[in-house]
Amino acid sequence: MRYPQWLATGALLAGLLVSSTSLAQDPAAPDPTQDKLMITAGFLNGHPDLRFRLLALEKYKAGKRADALRFFQYASQYADKPSQAMVAEMLWNGDGTTQDRALAYAWMDLAAERGYGGFLELRERYWNQLAPEERERALNEGEAIYARYGDAAAQPRIATVLRRERRAATGSRTGFTGNLRIIVPGPAGPQEIDGSKFYDERYWDPERYQAWHDSVWKKPRIASVDVGDVQQLQKDAKGSRIPEVKPLQDVPEPDAGNEMPTLQDGPVKP
Repeated sequence: MRYPQWLATGALLAGLLVSSTSLAQDPAAPDPTQDKLMITAGFLNGHPDLRFRLLALEKYKAGKRADALRFFQYASQYADKPSQAMVAEMLWNGDGTTQDRALAYAWMDLAAERGYGGFLELRERYWNQLAPEERERALNEGEAIYARYGDAAAQPRIATVLRRERRAATGSRTGFTGNLRIIVPGPAGPQEIDGSKFYDERYWDPERYQAWHDSVWKKPRIASVDVGDVQQLQKDAKGSRIPEVKPLQDVPEPDAGNEMPTLQDGPVKP
């Protein structure tokens, strides 16, 4: 089976890590999903993009491809570009869904919306393999995809959740989180997390949270095991081919009940 190398080489972790050289004046933030206390304390409740992407990766690894696709789409609703790229890959390969190359292109165009190098490369590979009628349909159907999942619609959604969940937890004490002690019950008795760690601004301020993601995905290691050498992008390849559309704002939040990723088996492997 053709497998996306950028997922196989550690997207479960890479999408959550900050390169220390990317944020010039911001020291590297630790990976919050690798801290069991952070997760137990409810960190993912305020970060649906990470929650749904991690659930999707676990479903994908378990061979539950249709469930994986659904969760990648949930994460996509919160501006998660690697999840949008995975929706594209699954559609392109007919992996867990009916193969649809035109729709796959529209999703990869969306994943490349911020100019992330690897997703731009994959988008151009898709485009070069589409027939003229597939290209036309890709651009037409891409408008509805952008309206719901494009950054103009999705970034305000994740910003709303970040602010809402942070405010709900800290209340009037926002700005003094270093004084908060979060109590986490467990089989060995209650444990504490320093509020300054849990409520690090890099995880909760929408602009800094976006910068954290951008620092990782601007130039991710992306290749596929059977597509050959990396191709040079054309100079005019950065902009989307899909016409600009009005964003949809009133979209219901995905309902996954209380399901959370287990985070017990490590990164997805080929």
